[in-house]
Amino acid sequence: MLFGLIGIALLFDLLNGLHDAANSIATVVSTRVLSPQLAVFWAAFFNFIAFLVFGQHVAATIGKGIISADIVDAQVIFGALMGAITWNLVTWGLGIPSSSSHALIGGLIGAGTSKAGISAIVWGGVGKTVAAIFLSPLIGMVLALVMVLITSWIFVRKTPATVDRIFRKGQLLSASLYSLGHGGNDAQKTMGIIAVLLYSQGLLHGEFHIPFWVVLSCQAAMGIGTLVGGWRIVHTMGSKITRLTPPQGFCAETGGAITLFLATIGGIPVSTTHTITGAIVGVGAARRMSAVRWSVASSIVIAWFVTLPAAAAVGAGFYFLTKLF
Repeated sequence: MLFGLIGIALLFDLLNGLHDAANSIATVVSTRVLSPQLAVFWAAFFNFIAFLVFGQHVAATIGKGIISADIVDAQVIFGALMGAITWNLVTWGLGIPSSSSHALIGGLIGAGTSKAGISAIVWGGVGKTVAAIFLSPLIGMVLALVMVLITSWIFVRKTPATVDRIFRKGQLLSASLYSLGHGGNDAQKTMGIIAVLLYSQGLLHGEFHIPFWVVLSCQAAMGIGTLVGGWRIVHTMGSKITRLTPPQGFCAETGGAITLFLATIGGIPVSTTHTITGAIVGVGAARRMSAVRWSVASSIVIAWFVTLPAAAAVGAGFYFLTKLF
């Protein structure tokens, strides 16, 4: 049972990489800086090496900061993972860039409260997560806008051809930074799930920590998922919200990457989907408000608010299903 649950957790991590591949590569593909095939290899590499850069603060938040670690058992973990996986598959099939992070947190809350009621929730951790739903896209948007202003001022005397050539190279850097932030924040969520599962089975001793084999397994699963790609969501993120040029792609990715770096260092599990969407809207609005397809952006925002309760409901359903056997 333990090996099976760890396998399901790694499957979620793989689907997370597949579902959220668009966050790392949508802009670099839409601006034709990299081909889709090369872009996923680029993103997967930086997804994998993220553990060399960041600590495990986000993993600790997921492991003991959403629901009380004392009430976690195999049934709760199964319900949480199946709630997140089910919602990821539904939104992936529909091409909706929802948040894998919030799907997992919703699944945890649904399964945890099904077992122990509202008292199972660690409100401090959940409060930070809910606040990030609003703040991460806003911060990403503001930083992207600032990047547009800075780059416009610096390159005001350059010809369009020169600017395009410079930022095509610059996007390789910004895409790698965003992929690094994605791997650092998102892979840690599955690390936290596996660690709290091991803790609940009495296999982790002393203070809550993440074994190194768990770190490597989660980073590898995330990288493989990114290699598989999620082209339906790439299309939504890269072209349906607004048309991007290389300078705009660079500004969106850099603004999003800074947001992810700050959140990961602070141990806040944010949505990479929310962050890059806010950044893309920011660079589009910097050009003109009508450059953003607000109907597409609004449908994405609706999916954000639905994700957490929907995954919680599915997670609760799977938890109750386990009690029948």
